[in-house]
Amino acid sequence: MQGYWDNFLKYKDLMIELTKKDITLKYRNSFLGIIWSVLNPLLFMLVLVIIFQEFFSSDIEYFAAYVLIGRLIYSCFSETTNFAMQSIVSNGGLIKKVYVPKYFFPISRVTSSFITSLLAMISLIPVMFLSGLNISLQSFYIILPLFYLLLISLGIGLILATIYTFFRDLQHLYSLALVIIMYTSAIFYPASIIPERYMPIIRLNPIFDIIEMIRNILIYGTLPSLQTNLFCLIYGMVVFVSGLWVFYKKQDKFIFYL
Repeated sequence: MQGYWDNFLKYKDLMIELTKKDITLKYRNSFLGIIWSVLNPLLFMLVLVIIFQEFFSSDIEYFAAYVLIGRLIYSCFSETTNFAMQSIVSNGGLIKKVYVPKYFFPISRVTSSFITSLLAMISLIPVMFLSGLNISLQSFYIILPLFYLLLISLGIGLILATIYTFFRDLQHLYSLALVIIMYTSAIFYPASIIPERYMPIIRLNPIFDIIEMIRNILIYGTLPSLQTNLFCLIYGMVVFVSGLWVFYKKQDKFIFYL
């Protein structure tokens, strides 16, 4: 595992270039470019608000902001892990020709998608303003849950990239898994309606607590407890280290499946 860190320091400039390339390719030939990263979640939020406001808006304060936060975090997780999953296979030609630390590909994909997802969070500003919510210094505490999200996305991305190299049908199974994650993340319904006996299972959802933490910070003005922070940090570290370990154990066999 020490080799990971040594390679990272040695080839860090390559990692930066791969990340830049992924961002550039995402917006290449796009007329709206980065602007679409902001418009897309706003339009999706509008659709959800129109559909579900009659059912849940009376139970959820600041419904538009509530929905948008859930949507942004889910989109970030879905996009980063999906891109990471196919990163080794899509760069198979390069991997066969020259030496590049293989873990650079899923990590650069997660990093580039995470950066564009952060840009998309600009869409929260007008929604909060129109909802009567204030942005204060306390709002910057969302850095903590976003860090946990990055750790989890990196770990799951590495695991998915490893499995997908050997088992291409994983993309179909993971699409189903993302649907389950979406519907158990309380994106457009109040988390309070989830029965308490199911909460230990629901909290295994990698983004449930992160969404709740960001909502509490931005909407309700309350900081997450030390217990919640420790849970998310330990969860993120376990997933990240597990992803590195799985990838490290299997990376030498990738060449036979590309």
